[in-house]
Amino acid sequence: MVKKHMKRIAMPKTWQIKRKGIKFITRPNPGAHKLSESMPLNLILKQILGIETTKESKAIIYSNDVLVNGTARTEHRYNTGLLDVISFPKTKKHYRIILNKNAKIDTIEIPEKEAKLKPCRILDKTVLKGNKIQLNLHGGINITLDKNDYNTGDTLIITFPKLEIKEHIKFEKGSFIMLSGGKYAGKMGNILDIEGNKIKFKSTGGNDYETLKRFAFVIGKKKAAIKIE
Repeated sequence: MVKKHMKRIAMPKTWQIKRKGIKFITRPNPGAHKLSESMPLNLILKQILGIETTKESKAIIYSNDVLVNGTARTEHRYNTGLLDVISFPKTKKHYRIILNKNAKIDTIEIPEKEAKLKPCRILDKTVLKGNKIQLNLHGGINITLDKNDYNTGDTLIITFPKLEIKEHIKFEKGSFIMLSGGKYAGKMGNILDIEGNKIKFKSTGGNDYETLKRFAFVIGKKKAAIKIE
């Protein structure tokens, strides 16, 4: 049975929370995101709204006033992670979860026109009956298609809740990436070269780096397709 809390000292390094203070902190439910890329919804709300107590954040969540990727979530431990969109219909405010330059889970306010867009990396593909292709995407999303036009590592900008593909971004030289792991987590830039399981990229700061392909999340062709900083 998954515990509902964890000790602060054991929480992921990606969480922007002081390790000293109350001994225990909310643990997110098992879900679409791994622990290092996610936080429970109530802690995200505290970060966005500056709420001080869990009681206050729970009251907002339980009142159906918080949407995650267009769906109302009423569980304060809901697993909320990288590139998810948090919306508050009453105030018409929208926020995207990102990794900041310090490799910490953070949020940025985004315009309403982007509130139903989510970049999803293709993790793998499955062939179904009738030669249909199921794309298994980052964030626990699956899409079934008739054509096999996409490759693992590519990114799809999808709209929710209908999960329609708005844009296809290939994992290739020149593509704009965000690093979601490794020692360069949080950095962004353009792919210079792809060699086996590694890539070289030029960061937005002008420096060249090398990292593993699996840490690179394509989010645009030459620049970011959505607001990311």
